[in-house]
Amino acid sequence: MNQSQSASFPGRDHGNHAASAADLRNEIALTRIAIIVTLVAALASAAVILRAAVTPVDAHGWVHTVAQLLFLLLVITMIYGSCVYQFTRLAYLGRLLVHRRASDEELHRVYRSDQAPAVSVLVPSYKEEPDVVRKTLLSASLQEYPNRRVVLLIDDPPHSTSAGDIAGLSATRRLPEEIQLVLHEPRQRCDKAFRAFLERQASGRLKPTEELRRLEGLYRHMGEWFDFQAAAHPIADHVDSLFVELTYRGPARRCLEQSREFAARRTAGAVPTSDQLAVAYRHLATRFQVEITTFERKRYANLSHESNKAMNLNSYIGLMGRSFRKAIASDGRWVLEATEGDRADLRVPNTDYVLMVDADSILDSEYTLRLVHLMERPGNEHVAVAQTPYSSFPHAPGILERVAGASTDIQYIIHQGVTHYGATFWVGANAIVRKCALDDIAVSAVERDYPVRKFIQDRTVIEDTESSVDLVARGWQLYNYPERLAFSATPPDFGSLLIQRRRWANGGLLILPKLLFYLGRHVTHGRRVAEGLVRCPYLTSITTANVGLLVILALPLGDRVETLWLPLAALPYYLLYARDLCRIGYPVTDVLRVYALNLLLIPVNLAGVFKSLHQACTRQKAAFGRTPKIKGKTVAPPLYLLAEYSLLAQWLFAATVEFLCGRHLRAALALLNAAFLTYAIATFIGAPRVSWHRLVPLPPFGVRRASSPVGI
Repeated sequence: MNQSQSASFPGRDHGNHAASAADLRNEIALTRIAIIVTLVAALASAAVILRAAVTPVDAHGWVHTVAQLLFLLLVITMIYGSCVYQFTRLAYLGRLLVHRRASDEELHRVYRSDQAPAVSVLVPSYKEEPDVVRKTLLSASLQEYPNRRVVLLIDDPPHSTSAGDIAGLSATRRLPEEIQLVLHEPRQRCDKAFRAFLERQASGRLKPTEELRRLEGLYRHMGEWFDFQAAAHPIADHVDSLFVELTYRGPARRCLEQSREFAARRTAGAVPTSDQLAVAYRHLATRFQVEITTFERKRYANLSHESNKAMNLNSYIGLMGRSFRKAIASDGRWVLEATEGDRADLRVPNTDYVLMVDADSILDSEYTLRLVHLMERPGNEHVAVAQTPYSSFPHAPGILERVAGASTDIQYIIHQGVTHYGATFWVGANAIVRKCALDDIAVSAVERDYPVRKFIQDRTVIEDTESSVDLVARGWQLYNYPERLAFSATPPDFGSLLIQRRRWANGGLLILPKLLFYLGRHVTHGRRVAEGLVRCPYLTSITTANVGLLVILALPLGDRVETLWLPLAALPYYLLYARDLCRIGYPVTDVLRVYALNLLLIPVNLAGVFKSLHQACTRQKAAFGRTPKIKGKTVAPPLYLLAEYSLLAQWLFAATVEFLCGRHLRAALALLNAAFLTYAIATFIGAPRVSWHRLVPLPPFGVRRASSPVGI
């Protein structure tokens, strides 16, 4: 992102250019000190716990020893999580220090011919608000890339009887046509100007000064068009503000700056080459040359109807490069039959790359241009996935959305750091994937007696994570581009956040054996060891952190351990976490709110873990829980609310018992966590309202409606 764009969001370093080299070196030194303090305190804590474990208590001292050793294991696991954060932070800062953005001249080489690598932008959608999808489609359609097509993969039931569903589906189906209409006037103008230039070039009638004058006017007009679109778009919330900035105002500034540059060159008498003029015309013309269409897999009986995003994407990817005609099967349902020539009703072009972007995401206008340029550079032929892990939309009005978004923005740092260790995971909200890499990991399956191909595994509900392991096992690489170029929605209420985080917690344990098998084949490689040490916590940290904290607070495992080394081991992690929050524009006190939110999510995360264990035992796939993206509040199930209050009661009871037994440090820890959980319930859920039929949460006190320290 350009610095001018970043400046529109004070305090939010979206482009990562605000930090100077000296500042980054200072942060690197600070992180190294934090790591040393953590490791020293961890070793001292382990020594204290081991000494307590081997000290005899009574005839049944073995019970005490086992309890202390279990306590030590949990402490080591949680300190390990904090160390992973600190090491990935160190790696992220190091990557920023050496990162060099490709110049405009390098990026614009793709406009020197009509042979730019083709990109299919796939936007999977299921019962989304049409306004949400419209912004995503416009963001994708106006990408600065010359050879792209956008496909909206509608997964709504095609024959719904609900009036609301019918209206929503109809509105969603009309979106491509509406957007094409918006882009018609600038496309016509730019196409006409480009064709006229090509005619003058072919006839040898080019006059560079006159061409600069024409380009000056054309770019000025397009800048004014973008400005008009920005002014015409209603700003209802913080999402609209960012959408307008990235999709309209940023391109408007660049067009007007380019217009002024052409004027200056004309005044100075600088003579551009024919090639430079062609690049300038083609750059603008291709900005609006985009095909936008829809596809609905559920209309056809011989395509997968599995209710998850992976199979929605797989169904379309499996058609790429072929032509089909629509036919009626013996049971009266529509099917697609492969065909050739004029008989085809549907032609699905094959492309070099597939950009998959969620229907609630917004991309920087240079997203595709920069990532394809990266993947096309010599030496990157084995990069299968390039992405910028998504950030939250800035300036969220509700406190829950803001705090949950803060944890997402911190996860961005972790994702960027793991790339240094070759341990990148595909984050499914947005990514550019090499089509031949998808072909390489494709497997065949049968669904309802029809053959289907799976490029993205749907065995778990975190399909992108398992596909990451499939790719690296076949020798492919994944890469996180170190800039914030993609943004996605954060659930604004506890009910929808619950569905999202429960899905995120479900699947890691199921994928772990596949990851360990891959790592085991390369155990002698030193880099694979580092990769494994970073990859494994990605799959297990939700389980270990939540179970560990729950067990430590519920059972008197460390009843003879009264030491300040333990909080000292945790302190560097939280200080760095708070520092990172401040660096990306959050108040320092949000580190406490993130911690409170994590406590609130313990029952949610454990529910996801239990779903993984249930699937492992029964071999039955868990249902894909889509995060609601609708207007209005999603009510949390009463069972989860009951679990929150039960957890609070248990911690208060534990604090009382520990205090009466003289274990004051443990009593203080339990009471402190109970206070944080009380704050989280009151702020993020609200006070309960009891009725005879169900328990319904009231909106949070004084909050407009609109995860996370992992470690100790």
